[in-house]
Amino acid sequence: MVLLPSPPISTPPLSSSSFLPSPLSSTATTSAAAAASASSLSLPLLSPKLRFFPSPPPPPKLRSTAPPRRRSASCPCSRRLSSFNPRAMAGLVKDKEVAASVSDSRTFLDATTEEELLSGIRKAAEAGTLSSNVAMGMKELYQNYKTAVLQSGVPNANEIIVSNMAVALDRIFLDAKDPFVFSPHHKALREPFDYYEFGQNYIRPLIDFRNSYVGNISLFKEIEKQLQQGHNVVLISNHQTEADPAIIALLLEKTNPYISENLIYVAGDRVVTDPLSKPFSMGRNLICVYSKKHMHDDPELVDMKKKANIRSLKEMAVLLRGGSQIVWIAPSGGRDRPDPTTGEWYPAPFDASSVDNMRRLAAHSGAPGHLYPLGLLCHDIMPPPPQVEKEIGEKRVIAFSGAGLSVGQEISFAEVTATYENQEEAKEVYAQRLYNSVTEQYNVLKSAIHGKQGPEASTPAVSLSQAWN
Repeated sequence: MVLLPSPPISTPPLSSSSFLPSPLSSTATTSAAAAASASSLSLPLLSPKLRFFPSPPPPPKLRSTAPPRRRSASCPCSRRLSSFNPRAMAGLVKDKEVAASVSDSRTFLDATTEEELLSGIRKAAEAGTLSSNVAMGMKELYQNYKTAVLQSGVPNANEIIVSNMAVALDRIFLDAKDPFVFSPHHKALREPFDYYEFGQNYIRPLIDFRNSYVGNISLFKEIEKQLQQGHNVVLISNHQTEADPAIIALLLEKTNPYISENLIYVAGDRVVTDPLSKPFSMGRNLICVYSKKHMHDDPELVDMKKKANIRSLKEMAVLLRGGSQIVWIAPSGGRDRPDPTTGEWYPAPFDASSVDNMRRLAAHSGAPGHLYPLGLLCHDIMPPPPQVEKEIGEKRVIAFSGAGLSVGQEISFAEVTATYENQEEAKEVYAQRLYNSVTEQYNVLKSAIHGKQGPEASTPAVSLSQAWN
């Protein structure tokens, strides 16, 4: 469960001679200090005459970072769930890590029943090794996960619930005692404990694959070819749940495993501070930022947050300079929420400055860059609170549901804004074009999943399929 709001990034009007400094340049400190005084993370305008990054090195050959897997010719969803091996989850914890942990670290991993798991939470709270609010969150998480997996109707649901929750509670417990600190650019932790596979295995039973669809698989293949050629790709997306990264990866794991495992998410600060989210975040590639929505929650931390955002921005620039990077960002600045009057869900509007800053970062990286609109529908699996909350520790509502993902045709800034002389107007028009594509794809997914139209909901712009079948 990963909360990944991307921050709106404002761009002050600076002279065309300004440029984004390299982290190693002498101007970096001055620029960072100036930017830190702004109200939000900012990027100087980039002069079209300046090529401040050298040409990228030859692109590496794309390959999945996971060991090769045997794949059957067909993979019906019912078989996919019933054949899931929950015991493999506990085996992900390697002996040397267990030996290095405290003496009671097997409390959850050795549990074989619901009673033992809940007893472990209670005893840890009584011993003072878990705070009361974290213990309460762990119990609530267990009950909600149990309810959701039982909704799937899979025969071995109880075994899946206990096994997956044993590992999840163990990871939360270990981090509560020895908190992990995320760097500005966090690389997914795959060993000695594989946090990526942990997240995949945990979320997989929550997806109704029989009622899930991917739009435009051919475009995902096109994106992989561009990455192979050393190009950078930015996915401009809406954002629905804490589980978005796992859901995206699961829907693409058969056809595009490289994208599933190497996608970098622009992640808000709550994803790296919420005790129940952190273990799931540790399995994803992240650029960690402080969201504009929460920048002023604590006035004493504003300056620290701005400086941290500058460091993250530099990390992003360095990554793109190397080429072959794929980045996901939600320029709305947070998760979609339903209309308070109608209850209807729709993608939250995009912040034009956030879109423009990502576009310019990609355009001035020294490697070819591409921006694609990405539509995502999965809010029923783990809907956010009705309103944005300042406090960490939101209630997790979980359900078994279908999910959908679709990518649209690349949208060129030059083509969309060719007739616009006003730069600010051009930014707004371009962001709106991306948003319109995301909304169009979202509506097709909505018709297929919630409208029960299935692949018949496909349109000339969005071709739906189930690659796992």
